[in-house]
Amino acid sequence: MRLAFVGLGVMGYPMAGHLVNAGHDVTVYNRTKEKAQRWAQQYGGQAVDTPREAAENADIIFCCVGNDDDVRSVVYGDQGILAGASEGAVLVDHTTASAELAKELADKCAAQSIGFLDAPVSGGQAGAENGVLTIMVGGDEATFERVKPVMDAYARFSQLMGIVGSGQLAKMVNQICIAGLVQGLAEGFSFAEKVGLDPKKLVDTISKGAAGSWQMENRYQTMFAGEYDFGFAVDWMRKDLAIAFEEAKKHDVALPVTQLVDSYYSEIQKMGGNRWDTSSLIARFKS
Repeated sequence: MRLAFVGLGVMGYPMAGHLVNAGHDVTVYNRTKEKAQRWAQQYGGQAVDTPREAAENADIIFCCVGNDDDVRSVVYGDQGILAGASEGAVLVDHTTASAELAKELADKCAAQSIGFLDAPVSGGQAGAENGVLTIMVGGDEATFERVKPVMDAYARFSQLMGIVGSGQLAKMVNQICIAGLVQGLAEGFSFAEKVGLDPKKLVDTISKGAAGSWQMENRYQTMFAGEYDFGFAVDWMRKDLAIAFEEAKKHDVALPVTQLVDSYYSEIQKMGGNRWDTSSLIARFKS
């Protein structure tokens, strides 16, 4: 298929590459032109100067940028995606953004007879590089079924959660759950260090029981070692949690544990850990 990919960050760069490897014709745009050119040299796709050029003649346009404002900056305007997208195309937004933005984009796309899916992803940089992301999708079933085989190039699992905005709501739940889980690991591992338990023996044992999780098995070694230079950055997590807090306020939902963990992440930022992985919560116990 003829595809466009807008946004070549740590997630988008490998995701777009998987599309080429799956046999698709891919055109990319990135705000930093040099990065788009480097991607084109590596994967053999085409790099262009504007989102509009990327979207022209594309069957599906994928977008993966930073936040609501970043999405609007590449979708709207004379040089935006919608200015170049053809009738019958589909815009898939992989950005973790607000549910309100998803509904706004769906309306704008519908006015031009363009399909839309909000499709935030989970799995981090490693998941993107290895093509094993989980995708939470909002939109109509026909559009999802059209796009799913293409997304399979970088997804281990994708699920239509419901109407437009449902993908973003599901991602909020994902981040809420992760926040509490990582704090639990930080406290447990810090306790284990203080009482002198062997980290490997500990995790080999408790990961087989009710305490087991992906975070435990994949992050315990680096958490004990105080290494946080990979994965999902604290800045991004706090951005995602802010979106969840705003949505929770609309529905009068209390998130006391998540708010507490968010305050701990603010402490990590003050320690200079803005770009540290979210598992860096344990650094509060090491300082």
